[in-house]
Amino acid sequence: MDSSLRMSIGEVNLTSRTPGNAGIRCPREEALSACEPRPDEPSRLKSTEPPATRTTGGKDRPWHMRAWSGMNVTGWFRALVRNRFAVSPTRVPMATILTGLSFFNSSMSILQSLVYGRRIRRTEIADDPIFVVGHWRSGTTLIHELLVCDPRHTYPDTYACFGPNHFLLTQRLLVRWIGFLLPPQRPMDNMAIRWEYPQEDEWALCNMGLPSPYLTILFPNRPPQHPEYLDLRGISEEERKRWKRKMLWFLQCLTVREPKRIVLKTPVHTARIRTLREMFPNARFVHVVRDPYVIFPSTIHTWKRMYRYHGAQVPRYEGLEQHVLDTFARMYEVFEEDVREIPPSRFCEVRYEDLVRDPIGELRAIYDGLDLDGFDRVLPAAREYVSRTADYKPNRYELSPETRDRITARWRSYIEKYGYALPDASGANG
Repeated sequence: MDSSLRMSIGEVNLTSRTPGNAGIRCPREEALSACEPRPDEPSRLKSTEPPATRTTGGKDRPWHMRAWSGMNVTGWFRALVRNRFAVSPTRVPMATILTGLSFFNSSMSILQSLVYGRRIRRTEIADDPIFVVGHWRSGTTLIHELLVCDPRHTYPDTYACFGPNHFLLTQRLLVRWIGFLLPPQRPMDNMAIRWEYPQEDEWALCNMGLPSPYLTILFPNRPPQHPEYLDLRGISEEERKRWKRKMLWFLQCLTVREPKRIVLKTPVHTARIRTLREMFPNARFVHVVRDPYVIFPSTIHTWKRMYRYHGAQVPRYEGLEQHVLDTFARMYEVFEEDVREIPPSRFCEVRYEDLVRDPIGELRAIYDGLDLDGFDRVLPAAREYVSRTADYKPNRYELSPETRDRITARWRSYIEKYGYALPDASGANG
């Protein structure tokens, strides 16, 4: 085991007296979020997070940036109309601010197009991107941040994803003045938040007005939003072309800012490989897998916090566990179909448990598997990153036998394919 990245065993404990069924900590993981669920929330998942580590993501401040702070008018009002303006009374001030910001974002988008539009349209993406895929809470962020240690790589940062309509125009002007609007830490995992840190490009697509399953976070008490955009298979050809155009435009903007190979990480892309390969035939993919009995409670925990902090409604969490089960099953049904078409030299699979035991060794294996040269140039920065993030302490959960059985029933094919242990008759993992 690499001494620079120590594991903390026991993120998930099954209530069937199996304390050794382990989850393993990751330095930084998916999704900017905040606000701990209330103790009286109905759930089969019991957090044993130490009280001293709990935080609200800056509830002592009157305003913090939300994921939708960079959304344009089209996207914002489409979401409001689709959900019949069902904003909770206590969230009206937030929605009012976001409405005002949407007009600012659209105005700045027009101005950016006037200033940079011709240059953006003429920009070619020389190297097809690297996509890091895998379910939420599987460790995709750890891979993402290791890969962007390479000075030849670039990535969408938090500012670009939260302000995709105008970041070329405004980032240098605004970022130094609005740092205080970000909470100092992501309370979900107590990791620092910075405008320049890598972020999920799905937020950028949302803020550019594209439909996305992430809009469920905005209206968590309504039915799941745009599930057809999980895999882009249930939409019209015109809608697919529009999605591709917006995606390409965003990547062209990133290339204008920094002309390097782009590394992207969004769990939703796990189900979009077919479309991504249509756009980028030589794209490379890194797929991360993790113990599903750890993924499930960690994902529930994440969505609860996201709903609380980024939602326009006070969430009730109705149907959340079923939503997580269904989304995972659909994601991997599509993934297993599409992954067969990827050439071996363009696809690499990483097991999270191996990654945290030897992050440098696994990173080297990724470079070898994807035919990426120059690993020695990455090594110093990667080692520094691993050392800097070694002391992260994960949350801990208890998983009821009933929930464990539901996971086994719905995700059995994943569990068996990737070699994770099925519980025995007593409930203990074999």
